[in-house]
Amino acid sequence: MSDQTLVSILVVAGGRGSRAGEGLPKQYRSLAGASVLARTLEAMHAAAPAARLTVVIHPDDRALYAASVSELTDSARAALAAPALGGALRQESVRNGLEAIAREAEPEIVLIHDAARPFADPALVARAIAAARDHGAAVPGVPLNDTVKEIDAAGFVVATPDRARLRAVQTPQSFRFPLILAAHREAAAGGREYTDDAMIAEAAGCAVHVFPGDARNFKLTTPEDFARAMQQLAPPSLAALPDVRMGQGYDVHAFAEGDKVWLGGVAIPHSHALAGHSDADVLMHAITDAVLGAIAEGDIGAHFPPSDPQWKGAASEIFLAHACKLVRERGGMIAHVDATVVCEAPKVGPHREAIRASLAKIMGLDIGRVAIKATTTENLGFTGRREGIAALAIATVRLPEG
Repeated sequence: MSDQTLVSILVVAGGRGSRAGEGLPKQYRSLAGASVLARTLEAMHAAAPAARLTVVIHPDDRALYAASVSELTDSARAALAAPALGGALRQESVRNGLEAIAREAEPEIVLIHDAARPFADPALVARAIAAARDHGAAVPGVPLNDTVKEIDAAGFVVATPDRARLRAVQTPQSFRFPLILAAHREAAAGGREYTDDAMIAEAAGCAVHVFPGDARNFKLTTPEDFARAMQQLAPPSLAALPDVRMGQGYDVHAFAEGDKVWLGGVAIPHSHALAGHSDADVLMHAITDAVLGAIAEGDIGAHFPPSDPQWKGAASEIFLAHACKLVRERGGMIAHVDATVVCEAPKVGPHREAIRASLAKIMGLDIGRVAIKATTTENLGFTGRREGIAALAIATVRLPEG
């Protein structure tokens, strides 16, 4: 069983975000072409694909929420539970979300995350899950760079805490689900208010562990934070990436019973389907292996073993998005992808532009950097006998020097 199977992620998106400036609530504002909430949900889903996602929204934001959901990949959308409605305070909103999760099916672990933190990465989420299992209640924290002063009502310093013992706390905060649900119920019954979920756990007598956070996982609160986020999302220029790599990918899938094949994330009607442990998207598998090959990171099987049942029937966009993320984590970018589909049928030409658009969206590329071709083998070989489809791909990747 996957470590993520019994994990739920609760994303709190019910606030108004007034300090971020005029306009929509900050979680629904556009950030480099996608809403903040959509970016946060995609990040959490990429980090824990088997986890269930529940979002707490303001009752007035149903249309805004639906618009953000429409931006998600199919696999992220499939992981979503029905949204829970928030309350007057964040504490009430979280409790409503926890109760909604409990009504569906109680998980072992729950991660509670702010919608306005779109940069949580898989390593941080993995640390959160492990810390909750080990300690019951845990929060990510980052060291403080500045000296901190405690002052009195008149503005005079009364103490200088040792900053080595202080941490700025982030989300996702992680808990064993029964523990934090009981703590929230106890806080509500007592009419007590707290500023975060860790304090609620502490008030219930739980020891809270602090594990390493991530400075990149900052919260969007002010207009300056949005400017910083845009800089963090800005791709590096090609001129700044002198290390040019190329990787090749090749994949084959046999035909099986069915009525469509998946190519590049597009469902194409056909007399057969393709057989495979995942959705058998032969084109996306070849491209994924090409990207992984360009950065010498093995192949799909090394990252998503077919022996792991969680990947049975999985959408192949999970694999490709992961490979592209590995490139970005190394400070690089994908410059170009060129792929060829080899089959007698179905005809790829009528679907070429839809396939290019699908791949460009998944990879975060301009469509002009995605080339798709198709050919036959003139009735020769297994593809000529209409026994299956093959795909070949080349990916050009540019990385920083060294």
